Amino acid sequence: MRKTVFITGAAGFIGRHVARTLATQGWRVIGVGYGNLVTDETRTWGIEHWQSAEVTLDNLEALAVAAGEPDAVIHCAGSGLVGYSFEHPRNDFLGNVLSTLDALEFARLRAGRVRVAVPSSAAVYGAVAQYPITEDTPLSPISPYGVHKVMAEDLCRAYAAFWQVPVCIVRLFSIFGAGLRKQLLWDACHKAHARSFRFFGTGEELRDWLHVNDAAMLMSLALEHAAPDCPTVNGGSGEGMSIQDMLGRFGKIWQPNLQPDFTGETKAGDPAHYVADTSQIRAWGFTPQVSLDEGLADYIRWFRQTELLE
Repeated sequence: MRKTVFITGAAGFIGRHVARTLATQGWRVIGVGYGNLVTDETRTWGIEHWQSAEVTLDNLEALAVAAGEPDAVIHCAGSGLVGYSFEHPRNDFLGNVLSTLDALEFARLRAGRVRVAVPSSAAVYGAVAQYPITEDTPLSPISPYGVHKVMAEDLCRAYAAFWQVPVCIVRLFSIFGAGLRKQLLWDACHKAHARSFRFFGTGEELRDWLHVNDAAMLMSLALEHAAPDCPTVNGGSGEGMSIQDMLGRFGKIWQPNLQPDFTGETKAGDPAHYVADTSQIRAWGFTPQVSLDEGLADYIRWFRQTELLE
């Protein structure tokens, strides 16, 4: 008999890739969250039952009645924008903290029978002087988004410690892939198309890039490792690349000799260097499968086919 997983935020960028990964592994995938997925979309992403609804305890309970009790929950719902958290802190709190509380309470009421995997963010670390960043680095977020992710993690640890809910937290670093309509590569495509390749920052900022397909596989592994001691791991490639080098690679694929220019200004909540220590996930047997150049080429191809031809 197939196991059932509830994926909150399954219509979102990471959530839908997680759904497809779990479906290919034989899970029965039930999705819930914002968005109106049509039948073709649910079939594409491996979602057998989709419920467009806010992620609340009541809605999760109703979903369990309608679609059957789950064996696991992967909680991908929530806001993912630092800038949005500065402009709308209350909404960011509701999306990232209260939804996590309700997902954990849903699992608690099932007396440890439901495993929970939660994607967190490297934003919990804040401005870190040394890298690669290990999981025991003190948490000092520099944005409301980071603060709310710390709160969500604290809830995970509390539910694991006090009620033995099997939980695993994955602190994702810079996730990219075709279909992501925000952040650096989305900005780069629009600017390259407009022939104005100028960006905030100095270009020396370091980021750790992980393709969304690899991130989805990592969330699947997190379910296997969910436990009452709430293991917490970094989700990255373990390799740092400067924004300038990333955009330089992008430019070579977009058109010859396209080079980025930088303003030297920085954005609030934007750390200088983020590179993950990935020792723990390597011990799980995790190795990224999608190369950076392969992912970049796929992203540019997707943008040209979907955004420029619409």
